[in-house]
Amino acid sequence: MSQFALKTRLPRYLQVEQERIQEIARDFGLEFFPTIFEMASYDQMNELAAFTGFPTRYPHWRFGMEYERLCKTSEYGLSRIYEMVINNNPAYAYLLEGNSLTDQRIVIAHVLGHVDFFRNNFCFAATDLDALGRTIDPSSRPPDYNPNRRWIDKMANHGSRVSRHIARHGIERVEVFLDHCLSLENLVDPWSPFAGRRKPPSEEEKDKPIEVPKLAAKDYMDAYINPPEYMEAQRKKLQEAQEQQKQFPPEPKRDVIMFLLDHAPLSRWERDVLAIVRSEAYYFIPQMQTKIMNEGWASYWHSRMMTEKVLDASEIVDYADRNAGVMATAPGQLNPYKLGVQLYRHIEERWNKGRFGREWVECDNLDHKRSWDMQLGLGLKKIFQVRSLYNDVTFIDEFLTPEFVMENKLYTFGYSGKTGNYEIESRAFEDVKRKLLSQLTNFGNPIIQVLDANYQNRGELLLEHEHQGVDLEKGYAEATLVALERCWKRPVCVATRLEDKAVLLRWDGKEQSETPYTV
Repeated sequence: MSQFALKTRLPRYLQVEQERIQEIARDFGLEFFPTIFEMASYDQMNELAAFTGFPTRYPHWRFGMEYERLCKTSEYGLSRIYEMVINNNPAYAYLLEGNSLTDQRIVIAHVLGHVDFFRNNFCFAATDLDALGRTIDPSSRPPDYNPNRRWIDKMANHGSRVSRHIARHGIERVEVFLDHCLSLENLVDPWSPFAGRRKPPSEEEKDKPIEVPKLAAKDYMDAYINPPEYMEAQRKKLQEAQEQQKQFPPEPKRDVIMFLLDHAPLSRWERDVLAIVRSEAYYFIPQMQTKIMNEGWASYWHSRMMTEKVLDASEIVDYADRNAGVMATAPGQLNPYKLGVQLYRHIEERWNKGRFGREWVECDNLDHKRSWDMQLGLGLKKIFQVRSLYNDVTFIDEFLTPEFVMENKLYTFGYSGKTGNYEIESRAFEDVKRKLLSQLTNFGNPIIQVLDANYQNRGELLLEHEHQGVDLEKGYAEATLVALERCWKRPVCVATRLEDKAVLLRWDGKEQSETPYTV
């Protein structure tokens, strides 16, 4: 990207448009970081997208593979990248050369909606570099909130560190280990930035003798009410339970990568590479937690700004054509832009008309509900609150309604063995909501946690899969065990359920095995 660095400045006419749209956005109540727009050609945009917006990231073959894929889909007309925005302070956004003025205006307005979301949604507070490692209160935000989110610089530092390791240990050795680390990047705890730190027990608490609870009795009846042999048996049970709690780790650990960093026998450069992968994984997590909300919020505001303030009558048809392409939903697919913006509008209408609260819920007259309008005008205030305090799971869980599902014709579908086609399974509200939530929980990834680091007293690492109705893909699970064994340097196994049977998948460095497992 360095050869293009001096050719990305925004033309003057677009700088004027940016300043005008920013003033309009502020008048609507949006609060965003300073935003720097740059122009990019098709090749540059594909290169930026391949590096997920950070052209100074560490070298790795997957970025080149992604670049080739994006170039081919662009050449064949299968996809087109109109814009890209980076969660940074100041924010960086890229505009595609060759777009019409209407397209560029849409993109600028859309980007400002994204940056407002980055700044104000509680999930993105986890990317504040001056707040990591502390408990974060998502409901409070100082009026002069200006966090350190210089991720452009941080990613460049990561790239330099990996390049130094390659120069010292060889590209093949580092890249192979990086492959293993990247296959583990989803084994983190997405909520750890918001978790308080437990106070470790003091030495006095550790050495405190075990007290067996006794039934209240007078002295002369104590031996009969609390027999010594019974009390001794209870004391032994409590002692055994206490010994079991001393297993390592004492409780399951969701952040598998952090556990490996703390306890795996890694060399210094290996630990550094794994730490880089973990750090960057946490940068992308808020974007996965809020994909529907984020895209819906940006689409809501670009739509309002363009139709109410930015465009004149002669440009509306051109805008509508571009916007329809973004909102189009193919059969059997979920468009986060469409679902997000429609749900925001649904919430705004409900709170404007007072369609919430106990009186609304208990009303069973459909005619009254159709004409219900208390003219409260609270819709805009409500969606700003929703933008700040929700993620995709809580957004869908709280605000998806039967009326919304019916109006937007949502349904669940699945593969039919009889016809060999995908068919509609259900249009029921409960089924649609359950399907959406199951896809969004943990971003569709399996929930894995460390259960025992000394399994069967052999130094093996035992992990547990929290089965939620979907089996692990066995091929992926086995490849992940290989990557874990590379870091742990000892056999690794995972307890799960396959075809409704409890099994233990194990990799000892030479062969995979599958055996029955009982907790």
